[in-house]
Amino acid sequence: MSELTLSTRAAVTRRLLIDLAVMTAIGVVLALIGPFGSFQDPLPVRLLWWVSLAWVGYALYSPIDWLAKRLAPVLALPAWALRVVGVLVSSAPMAVLVWMLPRDAWHWPGLDLALTHYAYVAIIGGLITLVNTLVQRSSANTVQPPPAATEPEPQSAPQPRFLERLPAHLGSDLMALEMEDHYVRAHTALGSELVLMRMRDAVAELDGIEGEQVHRSWWVARGAVGDVQRDGRNVRLILENGLEAPVSRANVAALKERGWI
Repeated sequence: MSELTLSTRAAVTRRLLIDLAVMTAIGVVLALIGPFGSFQDPLPVRLLWWVSLAWVGYALYSPIDWLAKRLAPVLALPAWALRVVGVLVSSAPMAVLVWMLPRDAWHWPGLDLALTHYAYVAIIGGLITLVNTLVQRSSANTVQPPPAATEPEPQSAPQPRFLERLPAHLGSDLMALEMEDHYVRAHTALGSELVLMRMRDAVAELDGIEGEQVHRSWWVARGAVGDVQRDGRNVRLILENGLEAPVSRANVAALKERGWI
């Protein structure tokens, strides 16, 4: 197991422990405050219930940002819209759990009260998701420490010209280009965007990114390929974000020689 893998696992474990500690603290604060009429319950019951709800809320809301970024290019939808949908969906089971406090476990609300209760939970869940998204972006933009003094720092290569055409929020991790009529759709790890230009002109501006035009209407970055799917003579590249790029039969032999498939 490489040192990089161990370091990555340690970072993920540390982040998870910190998040759970924060959610535990939030649960303790909520138990002391006693929202949603729970103050009348004994303190030990409130502590058990609200800490448990905080952990369940973390499990429901924390994956939303991760899923939104990966589904956005697949569904051709903006990531923020998928985050809103994720909050609305996750808030439904969360609202039921919050309502089922010990005092209300067998007392279900009417429609008006249920919708109001759901709205409160959705607002809180939306704020949690927003904070989680901002923290994730902050962590991703953290500057890495410089290499050891004994190793010369490599000169940074100039950014490919095509990346300058993309909005900043899509980042620079280009995964694929897909031709759509007179446009090229650029797929990055953070979403997709249409650019008005021909495919061959776009490919000409990708100097510095290892990739191949695997089909008349598809260019794929080498590092974005996660799997290869074969169906008879048809070959498709499965990208890390779930996209499927067809490989023309004329390119199959060349890609085999280069170790792509």
